[in-house]
Amino acid sequence: MTDRALLARVAELAADHLESVGERHAGPIAGFDELRAALGGPLPEAGVAPDEVVEELARGAAPGLVASPGPRYFGFVTGGALPAALGADWLASAWDQNSFSAVSSPAASVVEEIACGWLLELLGLPRESGIGLTTGAQMANVTGLAAARHALLARAGWDVEEQGLAGAPPLRVFAGGEAHVTLWRALRLLGIGRAQIEVVPADDQGAMRADALHLDGPAIVCAQAGNVNSGACDPLAEITAAAREHGAWVHVDGAFGLWATASPALRGLVAGAGDADSWATDGHKWLNVPYDCGVVAVRDREAHAAAMGMSAAYLVRDATARSNSDWVPEASRRGRGFAVYAALRSLGRTGVAELVERNCALARRLAERVSAGGVEVLNDVVLNQVLLGLEEDVVARVQAGGVLWAGGTVWHGRPAMRVSVSNWSTTEEDVDRSADAILSAARARG
Repeated sequence: MTDRALLARVAELAADHLESVGERHAGPIAGFDELRAALGGPLPEAGVAPDEVVEELARGAAPGLVASPGPRYFGFVTGGALPAALGADWLASAWDQNSFSAVSSPAASVVEEIACGWLLELLGLPRESGIGLTTGAQMANVTGLAAARHALLARAGWDVEEQGLAGAPPLRVFAGGEAHVTLWRALRLLGIGRAQIEVVPADDQGAMRADALHLDGPAIVCAQAGNVNSGACDPLAEITAAAREHGAWVHVDGAFGLWATASPALRGLVAGAGDADSWATDGHKWLNVPYDCGVVAVRDREAHAAAMGMSAAYLVRDATARSNSDWVPEASRRGRGFAVYAALRSLGRTGVAELVERNCALARRLAERVSAGGVEVLNDVVLNQVLLGLEEDVVARVQAGGVLWAGGTVWHGRPAMRVSVSNWSTTEEDVDRSADAILSAARARG
C-alpha cells in the first residue's frame, strides 16, 4: 500500500469515528483485560505491514476509546477538537517539523509567533509579554512559576539558574486552599515543597479569600481563574492590588477560566487578571484544539527567557525570528502552533467569545433542568462547571448508561458529580438529553 493510500484509509477511519461519536456510548465499553487481549501479545519478530498495523490498532482500541470529541462528554474540563484545528494538527504530524527553533522550522516559528500574538490580544494580556505553547497547563504553570522564582531571587541578589537553590534566600509562596493539584506539582518540580507554601483559606465556592491573604513583602502568590469543581474565580483585582503594594508576583492558573476574558459578558469574573505577572491556560480546554497544548505568558520577558532559555554552539540563531524553545521547557517538540493558529483563525475574536458564552449558558440550562427535577446543585454556576449532589452509585449509573460521561468528585465532604461543558459541538438538545439521563439515574436509586 502506498503512503497516499494508507493516509487515505487513516482519514476514512478517523472520519468514521468522528461521524459516530455523537451517538456512541460516551464512555469506554471494554475493560482493561479485553483491551490487553486485543492489542497485546509478544513483540513480533518481523515487522507488520503499515496498513495492517493501522487496521488492527483502530479495531482493537475502539472499545476502549471515550467519546471525548463528542457533544456529551463532560469529564475533566475537556474540549473537543475544532475541525480547522484538527485538520491543522493532521498537517503538523505529516509535516513532521521539529518546531523548537526558527532554523529547524521557519514556518513553525512564524505561525507560533502570529498565534501567540493573537492569544495575548484575545486574553487581554500585555503585548510585550513572553509567551510559549507547552504540553498543557501543568507545564505552563511550571514555566510561569520558574520565571517568578528567577525574578524574586534575582531581586535578592541570587542567580538561581547558576547557583541552584541550595543556600538561596527563602521564597514565600501563597496558594489558595482550593488550588489545583497541578499547581502543587509545579511548585514541587521547582524545588518548593508543600511545607513551604502558605495556604490561604477559600470561600464556600472555592475562591481564595483576599482578606485572608497577608502579604508583607516579596512573595509568589498563586491565584486561580476557574476552580476545577465549581468554576469560581479568585478575586484577582484585589489580589493583584495587594501584590503591587508589597512587591509580590502574582501567577494566575487559568487553565479554563482565563478564557472568560475573551467574552465581554463574562470577563468581569476575571477582572484584574491582566494585572498579574504570569498566566497559564490550556488550549485543549476552551480553545478546543487537540491535545497537547497549553499556553504560558509572562509579563517580564527577561525573567521568562532567563528561566527557560538555552544555548549551545550548534544552536544557530536568527535574531529576527522567534525560537519557540526559548519560552518553554522543551527542546524537540511538535508544531502545536499550527492547530492554535487554525482554531483562532477559524473562530475569530467573536467566535471564541460565542463559544465560551454558549457553553456557560448550556451549563446553566443543565443546572436548571436537573434542579427542577430534584437533584441538588452544589455550586453557583458562574462558568461552565456544574456540581451535582449525587452519590457514587448514581454517578456510576450515569456513566454506565452511556448517554453522557461526567466524573465523580468530593465537594466539601460530599460526594458529587462534576459536569464540565467545554465542547464546541454541544447543543441544547445534548444538554437536555443529558439532564434527562441524570434525573433517570437519580430516580432509579429511589
